[in-house]
Amino acid sequence: MVETTVDAAGMRERNSSLLLNMIWREQQLSRAEIARRTELSPSTVSAIVADLEHSGLVRNIGTGVSRGGRRPTLIGFCDDAFSIIGVEMGATHVTTVLTDLRGRVRVHRHSPQAVRDDPKGTLQKVREMVQECLDAERVPRRSVLGMGVAVPSPVHPSAPGKLSPLIVPAWRDYDVQEWLKSAFSIPVLVDNDANLGALSERYWGAGVGGEDLTYIKLGTGIGSGFIIHGDVYRGSGGTAGEISHIAVDPAGQQCVCGLRGCLVTLIGTAALVERARELMGPRGRRAPTVRELVEGARAGEPAARQVIDSLGHYLGIAVAGLLNLLNPAIVVLGGEISSVGDLLLDPLRTSVRKRALSTSMAETRIVTSALGDRAIAVGAATLVLQAALRDRSLFPLQHVRKTA
Repeated sequence: MVETTVDAAGMRERNSSLLLNMIWREQQLSRAEIARRTELSPSTVSAIVADLEHSGLVRNIGTGVSRGGRRPTLIGFCDDAFSIIGVEMGATHVTTVLTDLRGRVRVHRHSPQAVRDDPKGTLQKVREMVQECLDAERVPRRSVLGMGVAVPSPVHPSAPGKLSPLIVPAWRDYDVQEWLKSAFSIPVLVDNDANLGALSERYWGAGVGGEDLTYIKLGTGIGSGFIIHGDVYRGSGGTAGEISHIAVDPAGQQCVCGLRGCLVTLIGTAALVERARELMGPRGRRAPTVRELVEGARAGEPAARQVIDSLGHYLGIAVAGLLNLLNPAIVVLGGEISSVGDLLLDPLRTSVRKRALSTSMAETRIVTSALGDRAIAVGAATLVLQAALRDRSLFPLQHVRKTA
């Protein structure tokens, strides 16, 4: 009898999550349409919808078109029932956003920060910026569904708050997840930044159609995230996508990881700006910032164009390998340097064509992200949203305000 009760409760939870996800995806549906699609009884659908209404997650939004009988009442998802915090801890900056349950950014904050070398200062900066976001919209913590955090490191599923000591040794004794949980008393989910860039593209960008995609983050490091069958593929130990350390030049300089000729030593931010400095003139000249490199390339400066061409060449070696291995429908480039657009895409595609199977190249679109500099922070918020849509119980039990 106990087992039957447990099974029934589990079935109710699964059905509740199923309906919630369906209403969120479609934005508005009638009870009759929900029953038809799910093959649940009308009484079961009505009971679940009533529970979701009581939680403030859905509401009646009017009547639909009649198909011969009474006009159906439409049920809509309440996008502003809760808020979500998204945090991107880049190697040299922190970005925070406050979003609704549709990924729309309500507040955005960005600040330079030495994330790799200053864990204590970074966590304090995150705390201040998150509180600024909450205060800007006067959002109480009880109305926050959770916080997603993107980090510049692989994330092992058994210890998601611990960053890789090989990649960011200064963080060896810090647990991002536990620290932020303690600071805000809300659920905190942590994942690699490129994975969350991929998730952002899956929900709001190039991958909205559900196609498999690869997202490549170009920055201090070079990371990639994979969407396979609609979800992030992380690998058995969370290190899938660490293309920074693909050896593209066996005779190249030694990398911090101990290997030689890693991709990051050729096209990471430090390598790009140093190469630009060398090309631009007399020794001792200041290396340009990434923004200045982008502006120079757009203005036709020969040194900047040469650096971007080289970036496309070496990145193309890695992308060709990804196409041959995974054959994604889309490859999306993110990071500030990708904003040069075709100036990067043209040499990249040329490099890929020389190395990838023609069938792989023919079936893959290579594009730059249209989501801007908030993409990864929004992806971090989306990690929380995705988890809650899949498990209705992650939404707080207490009633939250309904929309008018």
